[in-house]
Amino acid sequence: MSQQNNNYDENDIQILEGLEAVRKRPGMYIGSTGPSGLHHLVYEIVDNSIDEALAGYCTEITVEILPGDIIRVSDNGRGIPVGIHPKEGISAATVVYTILHAGGKFGGGGYKVSGGLHGVGASVVNALSEWLELTVKDGQHVYFQKFQRGHYDEELKVIGDTTETGTSVMFKADSEIFETTVYEYEILLKRLREQAFLNAGIKIVFADKRDEANIQGETLHYEGGIRQFVEHIHKVRDYEGLGGEVIYVSGMQGDSFAEIAMQYNDSYNEIILSFANNIHTKDGGSHETGFKNALTKVINEYGVKMGKLKENEKLKGEDVREGLTAIISVKLTECEFEGQTKGRLGNPEVKPFVEKLVTEKLMNFLEENPETANIIFEKCMSALRAREAAKRARENERKKNAFGNASMPEKLADCSERDARYTEIYIVEGDSAGGSAKQGRDRKYQAILSLWGKMLNVEKARIDRIYGNDKLEPVVTALGTGIGEDFDITKLRYGKVIIMADADVDGMHIRTLLLTFFFRYMRPLITNGNIYIAQPPLYRVERNKKVCYAFSDEERDKYIAELSENGKYKVETQRYKGLGEMDPEQLWETTMDPENRTIVKIEMEDALKADETFSILMGDKVEPRRLFIEKNAKFAQNLDI
Repeated sequence: MSQQNNNYDENDIQILEGLEAVRKRPGMYIGSTGPSGLHHLVYEIVDNSIDEALAGYCTEITVEILPGDIIRVSDNGRGIPVGIHPKEGISAATVVYTILHAGGKFGGGGYKVSGGLHGVGASVVNALSEWLELTVKDGQHVYFQKFQRGHYDEELKVIGDTTETGTSVMFKADSEIFETTVYEYEILLKRLREQAFLNAGIKIVFADKRDEANIQGETLHYEGGIRQFVEHIHKVRDYEGLGGEVIYVSGMQGDSFAEIAMQYNDSYNEIILSFANNIHTKDGGSHETGFKNALTKVINEYGVKMGKLKENEKLKGEDVREGLTAIISVKLTECEFEGQTKGRLGNPEVKPFVEKLVTEKLMNFLEENPETANIIFEKCMSALRAREAAKRARENERKKNAFGNASMPEKLADCSERDARYTEIYIVEGDSAGGSAKQGRDRKYQAILSLWGKMLNVEKARIDRIYGNDKLEPVVTALGTGIGEDFDITKLRYGKVIIMADADVDGMHIRTLLLTFFFRYMRPLITNGNIYIAQPPLYRVERNKKVCYAFSDEERDKYIAELSENGKYKVETQRYKGLGEMDPEQLWETTMDPENRTIVKIEMEDALKADETFSILMGDKVEPRRLFIEKNAKFAQNLDI
């Protein structure tokens, strides 16, 4: 064996040690080994192609889910460099796929702007794949290399000639690492569509070919970029954009680029999505702060200049953002992300840059488009008036509390324990079910709040209508946290808030109304994991005093077969039409006893998706709700229609 081969072996050992660290602690590199981590593999490879597009060398990216949940990502960029790396002595392409922190994103010469995992993406995907195949075209030759869990037996080799350029990566996620290796079409589609919006003009062709008889896919190509992103959000929610076309501003400062697209709509909801180098900064940061400051400043200055604001009047940030959809995208040479999940942009120089850009260009737009400016200003003034009405209602509530008039709700049967770590409150619809729950509960730890009548749909109401509402006020008073800007989770009186409603359409409606209320006005209860849904049984199956409770039709049939010994004996089956049909002992045993019950914690992994779903389900428009129900009906279980 030659000296060169000996050196190669030593390098190889170091490389494998590096990738073994990824396999031992994958969560450090991709967040989790659950579904989000699995999909992250695809994003990392696509991000490399997007970086080629940002550098001006790639116009089309193809992403395919193949049978067996194999992923193939191809682009028409320059192709990963294939020459021998001067330091490692192996192909540069092999270096990129086997050494952590290798890539064209560090020296400053390869890419001015890039997303991805700081250049570790390709090697991490390789380490966490059962196998990965890399094909590179450099305009002269076609190169190929195969890896197994980061290892390779053969170096990159020429397998043909070509005049084309580009990179193609095909991989199979490792089932030894991931909880599931099945990809969700909609999750990938959402991310790829986002990337196409953020990079105007790039074409992403997405196809799911797992079922040959039912191939689905979309070509994502938006010359209008983030303007079309705003229009897409409004279309999905069936919001009506106000004031004509989407407002768009952009500008450069050195190598930094910022663009903002915004439009007001006929809802009361604020949707601001910010991105840095194509990465969604869900926790905001300096670019988002700069935009919000400038927006508030400009609309107030416009109001004063046009004589529309009285001397003592001033619009607050929440007033100027009510019913606003905005996309903020910045592209920087170096992004400073705060936190391991890159949730917040930290670059301090971006705030004054975005603030100056929006201040100048938005004011120019308002002055040049007086009709649109007037519509926007009236929308903001309407929000201010609603906020002031809410403030008066809130002060009335506070006065009631101060004078000791805000006693606990009449329909609340409280528990004796006061430590919220141990207590829970069941919110139950109807006096009949409430009566059974009160009798069947553990009085030390479990409180029962009965609701009655039709609850207010807060999706169609502003906060001033929430205060003092006879259906919602008992919930607010019992929980003790306040709502909106007064919300204080430290005052929460119960560690678990459990919604207990009938397993039918009416019960589903009540659950959705309550969840919408918590989502809009007490959101920390959801993010903190305090909200639960009770799961009452649908059937009681009995023979010779042996009782089984079934939570689905399949479970009922199974118990019937078991108890009847495959049809020899008669079995009594009762279908519960509502919670009120259960006696207190049955309700305790099936739905309230912590030893036996099933309760579902409400989590909010994707706040925007949740926000969109509530808008569709609880908003004014019928058509998007019908489409949503048709599309998702197959996922509904235990629902008696």
